[in-house]
Amino acid sequence: MTPDSVLDLFRSRGALLEGHFVLSSGLHSTGYLQCALVLQHPADAEAVGRALGEAVRAAGHEVDVVLSPAMGGLIIGHEVGRALAVRAIFAERVDGMLNIRRGFRLEPGERVLVVEDVVTTGKSTLETVAVAEQAGAVVVAAASIINRGGGDALAVPYVSLADARFPTFAADAVPTALRDVPAVKPGSRPGER
Repeated sequence: MTPDSVLDLFRSRGALLEGHFVLSSGLHSTGYLQCALVLQHPADAEAVGRALGEAVRAAGHEVDVVLSPAMGGLIIGHEVGRALAVRAIFAERVDGMLNIRRGFRLEPGERVLVVEDVVTTGKSTLETVAVAEQAGAVVVAAASIINRGGGDALAVPYVSLADARFPTFAADAVPTALRDVPAVKPGSRPGER
């Protein structure tokens, strides 16, 4: 998959949205990528996961386990795990903090790939990296379908299939024209829909 074919897939599935969005980070943006609209189709999820797994392998990363943050990373993490023929587990929020639960374990020294759907600020990715490191695992890289810019600032090697940069604004700096468009909160963190 090329970056253009990834973005074309998002467009064809109605997953590349334009308007006024409040992101999980609290930033406002003119664009949003609703990965669930792509990943709801098993063939698309498999194809994107295979492509991301191949990109990770091509970058030379050896992986024992994929770790994804719930909610957005669940499906793509599973598909990348399948492509790499490794376990795929997830961390979930409990009282606002990411934790590994449900009997999942990371062993000291296990090589972890953190997989997300989209990296915007990198906050969830960094939280997931910290969860793995607290368990004694070694995070070899992070990967996502789309880099909205946050992947550029991660402290671990990073792989993505495509870049999609949309302007973002702090809540107190939203341009007048955008303020006139009703804001939508499409994310999955508490308080969002």
